[in-house]
Amino acid sequence: MEEYLTSIDDCIQGNAPIPQWYLVVVGQNIVGGAGVIANDFHDRKDLTPNICALYVEPEHRGRRLAGKLLAYICEDMRCRGLDVLYLVTEHVSFYEKYGWGFQCMVQGDDGEPMRMYYKYLY
Repeated sequence: MEEYLTSIDDCIQGNAPIPQWYLVVVGQNIVGGAGVIANDFHDRKDLTPNICALYVEPEHRGRRLAGKLLAYICEDMRCRGLDVLYLVTEHVSFYEKYGWGFQCMVQGDDGEPMRMYYKYLY
């Protein structure tokens, strides 16, 4: 949590393309969000930057908000000069629906294996 809060503060300062944080707002309510950070707590420091903390409130799921948020983030990062993004997850097949490819297994900082996905932005 502390790392994410520091990252959000760095984003607000706006001095670099990474980190960035995004919100999904419906009406006056935040219903989802995600970030882009250098490394999402895994051992493959060379696979960077990473989308992290993708979340949509349960009552707003099933509306493709996560996919729309992923697409927005990818376009924003492309406009900021990046050509690839990565993410780690325990999900199987969710990210493939949105054009992400499986890269490899990585080890989380907690020692647990996680799936690493990539998406080219060009």
